[in-house]
Parts: sequence; C-alpha cells; structure tokens
Amino acid sequence: MGLFLLWFFFGIGILIQVIYLIVIFGRTAFSKPKKAQSDPQKEEGVTVLISAHNEFQNLKTLIPRLFEQDYPNFDVMIVNDRSTDRTKRLLEEMMNIYPRLRSVTIKYTPSHVTAKKFAITLGIKVSKNDIILLTDADCVPNSDQWIRKMTTPVRQEGKTFAIGFSGYEKAKGFLNNWIQFETLMTALYYMSFGLWKAPFMGVGRNLCYRKNFFMEVKAFRGFWHINGGDDDLFVNQYATGKNTAIVLDPEANTTSKPKNTYKEYLVQKKRHLHAGRYYRSGDKQKIGFFSFSHALFWIAGIGLLFYFGIDQSWEQFLIVFGIILLRSVIVVSIFASASKKIQGTQSPKNTWIHDFLYLGYFWVLGTISHQAKDIQWK
Repeated sequence: MGLFLLWFFFGIGILIQVIYLIVIFGRTAFSKPKKAQSDPQKEEGVTVLISAHNEFQNLKTLIPRLFEQDYPNFDVMIVNDRSTDRTKRLLEEMMNIYPRLRSVTIKYTPSHVTAKKFAITLGIKVSKNDIILLTDADCVPNSDQWIRKMTTPVRQEGKTFAIGFSGYEKAKGFLNNWIQFETLMTALYYMSFGLWKAPFMGVGRNLCYRKNFFMEVKAFRGFWHINGGDDDLFVNQYATGKNTAIVLDPEANTTSKPKNTYKEYLVQKKRHLHAGRYYRSGDKQKIGFFSFSHALFWIAGIGLLFYFGIDQSWEQFLIVFGIILLRSVIVVSIFASASKKIQGTQSPKNTWIHDFLYLGYFWVLGTISHQAKDIQWK
C-alpha cells in the first residue's frame, strides 16, 4: 500500500509538473514576441513615477539615466517620502538641470495607511500625464527604449496595464545566484499566465498603467493597511486578459540592486510573499498547484529511490532516477530559453540545484511570510 501511494503521488506530481513546465511556462520560453511599430501620433505623455525614502545615492545615478531615454514626451516625478538624507537638496539641484524633473515631499504619513501606497497615490494625483510608468529608486532602465517599449501596449493598443520584467545585477556568490533564479522563477509565473490571458501579478519595479483608471477604481481601497502589494495586489484585483499586456523584451527591462546579505534578502522576500495571502483564491491556486506538485514529485521520488535502493530493485530504481533526471533536463531547458526571451542572457547557474532548493524556500519562507504581522517598507 505504501509503495502504491508513493507511485500515485509521484505520478500526480509528474503530470502537473509537465503541464506547468511545457504548456504554461513554455508560453514564455517558446514565445515569439511581436515587434511593435512606433506610431508618432500616439506618443502620448508619460510620467515616470518613483517613491524614494533616503535614496540619495541611488537617485544620483538614476535621474541622469532616465533623461537619456529616447522618448519625446515624458517627465519624471520623484516622491520624496520622509527622507532624512540629502535627497531633497539633490532633487532641487537636479530640477535646475532637468526641467522635466518634478518632485513632491511627504513629511508624514497618516496612521491608517501604509507609507509606500500613500507616496504612490500622492505622486499619481499630482502627475501631469495619464500614463504612469513605475520603477524604484535603486533600478535603472536596461536601454534608452525603456519608456517607449513599456508604454506601447497602453499608448497604442488600448491596454490599461503593461507588465514588465525587472531583474537584479549579477554578482559572485550563492546568494546572488539564488536571487537570479528566484527572480526568473517568479517572472515565469506572472509572465506565462499573463501571456495566457490570465494575469495575476506584476512588479512595481517595472509596471505601467493609466492614472484615470487608478483614480476611478480607488486602486488601494481595501488594502491600504497592507505593507507591500502596491504593485501585485493592484494588478491582481483589476488586471484581466483583455486589459493587460506582458512586455517581453530585454530592452524594456529594468535592473535593480540585489540584497547583499541573507538577512536583508529574507526581509525583502518576507514582504513580497506576504502580499500573496491577499490574492484571489483562483490566483493562489495558480502558484499552489505548481508548488504542491513540485513537493509531491520530489518527496515521492526520493521516497521511491530509497525504497528501491533498500530493496535492491535496481531496474525500478533506474526508472525513477531517469524520470527525475529527465524532468531536471526539461527544467534547465525551459529556464535557459525563458531567460533568453525575458532577459536576453543565459539562465542562472545550477538551475537544477536551485529547483530542488525551491521546495524548502517556498514552503518554509512562504508559510512564515503568510503568517507574519510585522511587515514593513521603510
């Protein structure tokens, strides 16, 4: 009976994993992105919006990079959120150099709202343009075509949301390699389902939507009190297959600075994963089915290897081992192709090892984050 259950769970895990890896994630990995044709008549005004708390050094790098963008009609709005460093002075100096740079300063945040949502809402309210393109202070565009390509679905195709990718700078060490893997894994989730006309999240480091829609639906209504989720919860609540586009183009990406210590990384991911508890139930299942089948596959697979190894049933041992090896090959291939399509680069090293470690990451950190009550922005 125990052997039958192991085979049964292993089989269920294999079936669901194949559907996700080849059918769903394959939508991204094997996609052929269409090349958008720029229409000068639709070069509508864009406001690049950034909320910043004590980001002097990052803004010093970012602002000049933004004004290198090859797009004729945009401005930049920096929301200076209670900064105590030299951010305000920097913005005053930069506004003399760049006439299209604007800023608004927040001196305090009302007690009933969270800081970043308040900052973003204020920035959107005072923005000059209807198209809002969001990123973070520690991000930089990957090319001078970022604004043009990220806003094309909204400007030219009538979409409300355009969801892009934001990666992290590469560095040496296991932590950075893991960050590269986990970021790509997350992108495979939201980009693949978005391409299947079932979007459920986006990342605020590279996200575009319309101001009028944001104000009309009172975007953060119902989750003002939640730290985080100013990006994915908004998308989760209002994005549909008809009003949302996935921007799959390395030139439309941004790159952020990764965390350098495990403590900083865990605090960041705890905040990100915590927002997932507020997703719609159907969208939780999109992630849950993969993670559940992932656990079934590895736990049952390892259980079968131990059983046949102890029993010295080497033929069946090799069958199970072969299936595990075949899945690992598929995972590596999917990640390699997806990384090329999304980032234009090779996939992270040791993908098959990280795939196994993802089992503990999701279930341990995900459970802790789901139950956490001490989530903070800055």
